[in-house]
Amino acid sequence: MKKYTRQSKILELISKMEIETQEDLAEGLKRMDIDVTQATISRDIKELRLVKTMSKSGKHKYTTIGQSQEGITDRLNKIFENSVISIDNALNIIVIKTIPGAAQICASAVDYMGLESIVGTLAGDDNVFVAIKTLEAVDEILDEFRKIIR
Repeated sequence: MKKYTRQSKILELISKMEIETQEDLAEGLKRMDIDVTQATISRDIKELRLVKTMSKSGKHKYTTIGQSQEGITDRLNKIFENSVISIDNALNIIVIKTIPGAAQICASAVDYMGLESIVGTLAGDDNVFVAIKTLEAVDEILDEFRKIIR
């Protein structure tokens, strides 16, 4: 069996079931008539960049980095919403004022948003500077931030 096919079956399994261990993954593949060694599964996990996250049922399960980041992004957005005091801009720099000690996590929230117009963030204790590529994109980014804090 080709690696691509086996790896797509692994992704299919982890999307449909809570796979906790490599042994569970091997058993799931075996039910699909795919025999693999533990070493092969281990390599596939690394190549697919699978991570273990906590499921809603409280178990640890394999998931893709993208799926685990969704949960992280939700939490970061909630922290952003609860920590931001004000948002303003000076040309193409957006300045976010936060409660004391929250700037670093708010900068992470901005980074995780993945907005292409954002060049980067710089955080202090209670201020975040967000560099925007163009002046034209500033209003769009401000709107995105304000949607979160409403």
